[in-house]
Amino acid sequence: MKRIVILGAGTAGTMMANHLNHELKRADWEIDIIDEREEHYYQPGYLFLPFDIYEPEDIVKTIDEFIPKGVRLVKGKIDRVQPDNNHVLMADGRVMNYDILIIATGAKIAPEETPGMLGEEWHKTVFDFYTFEGALNLRNKLRTWEGGKLVVHITEMPIKCPVAPLEFAFLADSYFQNKNMRDKVEITFVTPLSGAFTKPKATEALDHLLQDKHIKIESDFAIESVDQENKKIIDYGGREISYDLLVTVPTNKGDEVIERSGLGDDLNFIPTNKGSLQSLANKNIFVIGDASNIPASKAGSVAHFEAEILTENIKRYIHDEPLKEEFDGHANCFIETGHGKALLIDFNYSHEPVEGTFPFPGVGPLRLLKESRMNHMGKLAFRWIYWNMLLKGTHIPFVSATMQEAGKEF
Repeated sequence: MKRIVILGAGTAGTMMANHLNHELKRADWEIDIIDEREEHYYQPGYLFLPFDIYEPEDIVKTIDEFIPKGVRLVKGKIDRVQPDNNHVLMADGRVMNYDILIIATGAKIAPEETPGMLGEEWHKTVFDFYTFEGALNLRNKLRTWEGGKLVVHITEMPIKCPVAPLEFAFLADSYFQNKNMRDKVEITFVTPLSGAFTKPKATEALDHLLQDKHIKIESDFAIESVDQENKKIIDYGGREISYDLLVTVPTNKGDEVIERSGLGDDLNFIPTNKGSLQSLANKNIFVIGDASNIPASKAGSVAHFEAEILTENIKRYIHDEPLKEEFDGHANCFIETGHGKALLIDFNYSHEPVEGTFPFPGVGPLRLLKESRMNHMGKLAFRWIYWNMLLKGTHIPFVSATMQEAGKEF
């Protein structure tokens, strides 16, 4: 009996378990998925939790309910991978053998990488919203905060969902207006980039929105440390930005198991073929989602598109056929802009976000790079799609894994 082992039962791993369970209904392959957690979190919901748009129960379910029958869920902590002998070693001493390994261990925040970020004021005046605990604690803080200098900050790239910090700033603007205290809050968006986003066309549109909403932008800020006592962040050039409330996106890194296994780069991301999603070092190891170092956004939509292409490549690998290098870095992201509106961007490795229509050329109904109520409703509808379609490996109608050029204004 041959075995596929999937490391991680988050978004990417769960999707792959469902895809492969459907495609490999044959007696000579078994599928195992390993995770130490009991709960599955809808991570895009972390953005809405601080603003009382979602409740905790909206974004938390059990892992078990999304693992299909026919796939074995192995509970436990992974110690390391031994690729030379096709073993996964568990912390409790168990040894899991594999013929094919799919790594979906994701990315996580590492605030300890920045001097002073962790300290007595962590989750008191210095917050993240990239964890459930951080978002929930920030919600409680915002409910009673009386105003001052709010700094929304990105430590370094890459990060999960690159647009989320911008969305936070936009939603904060809307939130404080609705509380009739926007005049008491000075919002500053601080980024290591030279503009609001990684792509020039989108940056132009997003910079304009920041100006319209009276949100200051401090660009090219390479943080050196956080001074919690004096409430300021300091970059390597000595520039200082004061805050009363700091909402930061710390350094994002791959899981520690990648470091222990010697499979990753300096940030524990795995060198991966950006088209086939095969590990560059081990032919029977494939990487999906945030765990890889490919130059695509670390976002759920990207993992969804990757899963469709990787499933085909797993089948090709099993049959000793050449792999397809079809993944083009496709990302499709709604960007909340506050007041019940959102932008939609669609891009890949070679095309930056542009104007146009989605998903139907010339028809839409969604407009790209344009604020609309419809885009906001699409963002909220994605939660249902996530729980009921995306995790279960169901193809989303009319949305292809690769970016379509029709209907877009290049």
